[in-house]
Amino acid sequence: MLLTHRDSPDRAREVADAIASRGGRALVRQADLATRDACERLVAGAHDELGRVDVWVNNAGADVLTGDAAEWEWEHKLDVLLAVDLKGTIACSYAIGDIMRDQERGGVIVNMSWDHVTSGMAGENPQLFSAVKGGVLAFSKSLALRLAPEVRVNVLCPGWIETSFGEQADPDFRRSVAQNTPLGRWGRPEDVAGAALYLASPEAAFVTGQAIGVNGGVVM
Repeated sequence: MLLTHRDSPDRAREVADAIASRGGRALVRQADLATRDACERLVAGAHDELGRVDVWVNNAGADVLTGDAAEWEWEHKLDVLLAVDLKGTIACSYAIGDIMRDQERGGVIVNMSWDHVTSGMAGENPQLFSAVKGGVLAFSKSLALRLAPEVRVNVLCPGWIETSFGEQADPDFRRSVAQNTPLGRWGRPEDVAGAALYLASPEAAFVTGQAIGVNGGVVM
C-alpha cells in the first residue's frame, strides 16, 4: 500500500504504523497533487514500487475552510479547489486508468465528491464545493464508461463528516446537522473508509459508474 500526504508526515506515519501493527505494509510518500506533473509522477512511482496497483483512491482535497485559507477571497479558493480536487482527480485517474487497463485483472478507482452537489446548499463555500465536486461526479461517470470493463470507477459522496472542519464547527451548527440527519449523528472517517472498502472489494464487482452517499440517510 502507498499513502500520500502534502504536509502531514507525522499523521501519515501514524496510519502506516497502524497498518504495520496489523500485519500490513504501507509506504509513505509526499506529494502536492495540484499539478498534472506531480500526479503523473506519483502514479508512476506507485506502480514502480508496488509492481501493480489494484485500487486507487483519489482522496486529496484542498482545505479552504480552516486556518488562514478560510479568509481567502473566493477566486483564490476556487483556483485551489479546481487544481487539487478536480484537476488532481482527473490527472491521477487518467494516469492510473491507463496502467490498470493494461494489467491483468484490471483495477478499481474510487473518487470523492460531496452529497450536496445534487441537492444544493446556500453560501459561498458550498457553492464553490458544489461546482468542483459536481465536476468530479460527472467526470467519474464518463470515465467509468471509457475504462469498462477492465476498470471499475465509482464515487463516494460523503455528507457531514467529523474532519478538522467538523471539530471546529459552532456547537449549534453541529447539533443542527445531527438533528437533521436521519441516523442522528455526524459521520466518522471510518464510515467513509468502510464504503471505500466495499467499492474496492470483489463484492462490488458489478458496480461501476455509481455514486454512493455516505451521509446518514440525507436524501441526495
